[in-house]
Amino acid sequence: MAATNWDETADFVICGSGGGSMAAALYLKSIGKQPLILEKTDKLGGSTAMSGGVLWIPDNHLLARDGIADSHELGRMYMDATVGNDAGPAASPERKEAYLRNGPVMMKWLEEQGMQWLRTEGWADYYDDRPGGCTRSRSVGAPMLDARKMGPLFDKLRLGPMVMPLPTDKAGIIGLATRTPRGMWEGMKLLFRMWLVKKRGAPLLSFGGALQGRMLMLADKAGVDMRTGHGVVELVEEKGRITGVVVEHEGRTLLIGARDGVLINAGGFSKNAEMRKKYGPQPSSVEWTNANPGDTGEMIEIAERHGAALDLMDQAWWVPGTMVPEGGPANMHNTDISKPHCIIVNRQGRRILNESGSYMENGQRLYRNDVPAYVILDSRHRKRYAWGYYPPGKTPQSWLDSGMMKTADTIEELAAKAGIDPVGLKDEIAKFNRYCETGKDLDFNRGGRGYDNWFGDPTVKPNPNLGKIDKPPFHVMEMVPGDVGTSGGMLTDEHARVLRADGSVIEGLYATGNSTASVMGRCYPAAGASIGASFVFAWIAAHHAVGAND
Repeated sequence: MAATNWDETADFVICGSGGGSMAAALYLKSIGKQPLILEKTDKLGGSTAMSGGVLWIPDNHLLARDGIADSHELGRMYMDATVGNDAGPAASPERKEAYLRNGPVMMKWLEEQGMQWLRTEGWADYYDDRPGGCTRSRSVGAPMLDARKMGPLFDKLRLGPMVMPLPTDKAGIIGLATRTPRGMWEGMKLLFRMWLVKKRGAPLLSFGGALQGRMLMLADKAGVDMRTGHGVVELVEEKGRITGVVVEHEGRTLLIGARDGVLINAGGFSKNAEMRKKYGPQPSSVEWTNANPGDTGEMIEIAERHGAALDLMDQAWWVPGTMVPEGGPANMHNTDISKPHCIIVNRQGRRILNESGSYMENGQRLYRNDVPAYVILDSRHRKRYAWGYYPPGKTPQSWLDSGMMKTADTIEELAAKAGIDPVGLKDEIAKFNRYCETGKDLDFNRGGRGYDNWFGDPTVKPNPNLGKIDKPPFHVMEMVPGDVGTSGGMLTDEHARVLRADGSVIEGLYATGNSTASVMGRCYPAAGASIGASFVFAWIAAHHAVGAND
């Protein structure tokens, strides 16, 4: 296709507007290039804007600033101990090395461009007891952002479910608002901010909103061309190289050339029922996901038609959840189930996982055991801790009327209502209650890691994650493996170049984020591992496309 046939051209076309897209575009603008971000939905920000809003970056400069010892070598040791060396080509030694080497450099550079970072003290690596693990937190987010500072840009930002005005580094302590003086103090400050937001009539953004709000402001200030309602429907390939894209916008078809390359950062396929059925474990449902509306997978399918190899298509960033009668995505409970007086069992009444552990691993364990599984709470959990988006002690009547939450005064009656083996459940709870007395979970080591304790209750002794199930009324709900995005897709190399099945490179085509097979393999090693990889490999792609050293 001759250049004269293009409707327009850019140096680097970026499909999707997640955090990595902004990082790549900012670098390219800084060297005089003209990137173009194309977003098919009506809002900017992608999955990053809807997320917890943190990046996992080992050996970052904030750790050194706070006097916390870390190193490239420790980060690599930890990735080898969690992701492993047999997780497939997406998690090759070269890709892990590229991630670890570029992450701290990228983060420091973005700060120099005006980005503000916040280290989330105490948000430990999810397997911090393994070699190289860090209990103090390698995860970084962004300080809260007054939406008024964004001006008209705010109307273009996608918002997710986590919109409460709470600093990212207080995500653990806020769950103790009824339990500890510090938790109560943070709860009071949260209530004040909520009052302030209502008075101002503008949100105080936190989590993914704060991260992407700040990145969006930086990109806008730098003059990055970012367009919504521009859906890429095809890649243009000439002599084995991707040279541009075909775009649909308001009923028109546009041909946009890309002089230096195309980057796909368009999310996964959580919202695509057919792809979930084809690739993922079953049962599954698009109703279970909290992924962004643009996660429909067509960019993965388009790339595959051009020869892209796919991997890890059966994986997702699982988050156990419950379905509410009002409909909508699953309520996520990764923090709630970490609290005492709560267990998750199968139909036989047997526990199947460490309720306080990594949510991705817990989703995998649900699929290996029972879908749905059953979460059991005693009255103290409902009285003391939040459940989904509802504060302690606030149980919607619709949950009870619909049967979504069943209650009973005895374990046997609860089991009968839920269809769980009553003998198995009674025996399992008796064993679990003994673990609570000793503080040692001999089945799953719940409470044995720093990450477990991050969302625990320190007023419960001897283990902040273990509390007996013995005070009625008891509650039971079905629990499904919800997700916040799939984590399989195009196979890429250490330069973020998309690969064919034979290992050759599709020239001119790069990919990052949930559109790709994750460098984390089948593991989620720490908070922000997915967003961190999206940022880092987009940054790498931008450098490689213009011939810069990464």
